[in-house]
Amino acid sequence: MSDAGVLAGRLEDYIRGIHGDICTAFSGGVDSSVVAKAAKNALASDGRRAVAVTFVTPLQSREDTEIARRVAGEIGTIQVELALDPLTVPNVRQNSRERCYFCKKFMFTSLWEFCREKGFSAALDGTNADDTGHYRPGLRAVEELGVISPLKELGYIKRDIVAVAEFYGLTVAGRPASPCMATRIPYGEVLDREVLSRLCQGETMLKAILPGPLRLRLHGRVLRMEAPPDSFEDVIRNRERIIAALKALGFVYITLDIEGFRSGSMDL
Repeated sequence: MSDAGVLAGRLEDYIRGIHGDICTAFSGGVDSSVVAKAAKNALASDGRRAVAVTFVTPLQSREDTEIARRVAGEIGTIQVELALDPLTVPNVRQNSRERCYFCKKFMFTSLWEFCREKGFSAALDGTNADDTGHYRPGLRAVEELGVISPLKELGYIKRDIVAVAEFYGLTVAGRPASPCMATRIPYGEVLDREVLSRLCQGETMLKAILPGPLRLRLHGRVLRMEAPPDSFEDVIRNRERIIAALKALGFVYITLDIEGFRSGSMDL
């Protein structure tokens, strides 16, 4: 068995030891996809149920929802979509530095309500060991609510998880992180669903033009584009097209951040 196979086996054994039927909070990202696949495999032998639950909210893009549906099909797991609106929670909408705590608490409380209604005993998520080294206030809510994080408990870091995803043959093995759209707005600025929708549309348009990960961050009337430095030539080459598309979405001042793409740059 390969190292990745050993890692997958350990993960499945860990999940197999959890009592009862299991639901996994499933975004379609590599972490939650690995957990959902391992849960499907682990519970198949004894007839227990494993379901993948995807949150559909104004803070996720339509692309993320579509990818989650596709990957659930690859895994062969039952998928349920829960339509939730975290923007109805004042502490989320006001966008403090603790926003993620209140958002996760709202969504995972809803997940537990689903579990109780459908008879599931445990809720899992895709938090990994690397996440504990970053600013992640949402992790506190996950722990408080008793959600199990197998990847974190086993000490799996991103490299391990990608290896397991490749071992499972998941097409999202190399997919970059796709954090919620609230990360495009500075802390302290109220989250407006119409603005978030326009930012999402802008990023979707740019992904069709530019290689690599990118973000659009909005600072008042200034739209800051983060892209990998090696794609800057592509940005300049497509400058007029990009400007026209973003201005059509209502953005006024459009800038390119010469530091390039940085995950979590709004947390500084």
